[in-house]
Amino acid sequence: MDRIFARATCLTQSLFAMPQGIAFLPACSLAAFWLGGETALVIFALLPPFFYAIFGKTAQAGPTQGGTDVATGLRLRGDAVAALDSAFAHRSPATAAIVVSVEDVGDVEQRFGLPAVDIVMRKVAERLQSVLRQQDILARAEGSSFAIALAPMRRADLETVLQICARLQDAVREPVSIDATTAYVSSSIGFCLPARSPQPSGTGMMNAAETAMLEARQHGPGAIRAFSKDMQVAVAQRSELIDELAEALDTGQIRPWFQPQISTDTGEVSGFEALARWAHPERGLVPPGQFLDAIEHAGLSERLSEEILFHALSALRSWDTAGIKVPNVGVNFSGDELRNPRLVDRIQWELDRFGLTPDRLTVEVLETVVANSPDDVVVRNLAALSNLGCGIDLDDFGTGQASITSIRRFKVGRLKIDRSFVTKIDEDSEQRNLVEAILTMADRLDLDTVAEGVETSEEHAMLSQLGCGHVQGYGISRPIPFEETIAWCTSHRKKLPIVETPRRQAG
Repeated sequence: MDRIFARATCLTQSLFAMPQGIAFLPACSLAAFWLGGETALVIFALLPPFFYAIFGKTAQAGPTQGGTDVATGLRLRGDAVAALDSAFAHRSPATAAIVVSVEDVGDVEQRFGLPAVDIVMRKVAERLQSVLRQQDILARAEGSSFAIALAPMRRADLETVLQICARLQDAVREPVSIDATTAYVSSSIGFCLPARSPQPSGTGMMNAAETAMLEARQHGPGAIRAFSKDMQVAVAQRSELIDELAEALDTGQIRPWFQPQISTDTGEVSGFEALARWAHPERGLVPPGQFLDAIEHAGLSERLSEEILFHALSALRSWDTAGIKVPNVGVNFSGDELRNPRLVDRIQWELDRFGLTPDRLTVEVLETVVANSPDDVVVRNLAALSNLGCGIDLDDFGTGQASITSIRRFKVGRLKIDRSFVTKIDEDSEQRNLVEAILTMADRLDLDTVAEGVETSEEHAMLSQLGCGHVQGYGISRPIPFEETIAWCTSHRKKLPIVETPRRQAG
């Protein structure tokens, strides 16, 4: 009997060593009965649940097995840290920690599904490995990132590591084939040299490289940053800022300020653009460049959009009540917000809530979003908003390489000419020719136009002469809080020339 139990135990362990062996359990049960009778059958029937309870959980534990990443087969971040620790122990300064963050993974998941993300990460891992030497450690880090520990080399100075990082970026940039179509991803890279590491350890060095990667993402995708102590302070400040943002939105510290747009034909106010401003209780007015990126990284873009949209539509109703004619207000929407399948319903609900018609709202979209977005959800949302009656403005036109086809595809109704083309247009003939070409194209496509960044009366006059429909900029007014808009509109209207209405002749 002991021999039967031993054989049954050995056989069951073998079956659980390879999951496909479970298919043979019925046949093995019959064999046990044939060789040992009912006792052997009972013993064999009890062993599988027993071993499953002990060994089955081990086989299913976690996303990694044996210290490797399931999706890519790479080692984990701890192995890269250990290699850097070894370099410190042997006092080898000719090394570096590198962190590669793969961008656009969210777009891949939305377009192709979650399995496609694993395909992309596996292909990226293979390409990164092809750039590195055999003794370098490439490991999978959190999310869509890779950690690299360079093995000691002859020279590991700033220039050498920058060159390595550039080659890594080129490898990531290569297209990836997925289901007979192509996906493109890019990367932001941070690295740290031993001499700059805040602590003489692998952990300190890798953490510093991750800090540099986060800084690169602020200026990316496609940026490369080397760690410095100043960077650590900046990241800490940004982290503190992110912690305050949710409270700032909840307490009304972040609200829209309004910048007027003027018709070049009549001089009348043709609309306002709602621009997010943060009135911090201690720091005063925080520039948008300091908190908009933090809003995105904190995942609060939609929350910000809801806040700005609410106050923008509230302002429209208040202007109507005060007898101030403001045809529409423009609100900026990011690419992430435009990918929300519930966006159109939300905007329709807000318009109904304030009793406003859709033509009173203009949806402003960056040209880079239109140029780089293959996402059908974005196309459907903008088309639906246009069909609803909202205006669609293409912001910063001339900087994002949007094609004529995409302008039509995204139902754009007006081009906002970027300020880089407007500056010194009254003095620079090249600037004038560029803007004239844009205006000619817009006229042929039956699109309206507004020039941003108008700072002088001479620029205003030249744009009017060239046929630009509307102007906006500091030369007309800086963004102002809602409380000042009614007084500004009243003052502006008083400056307009009085146009007499012709008297009707008596019959």
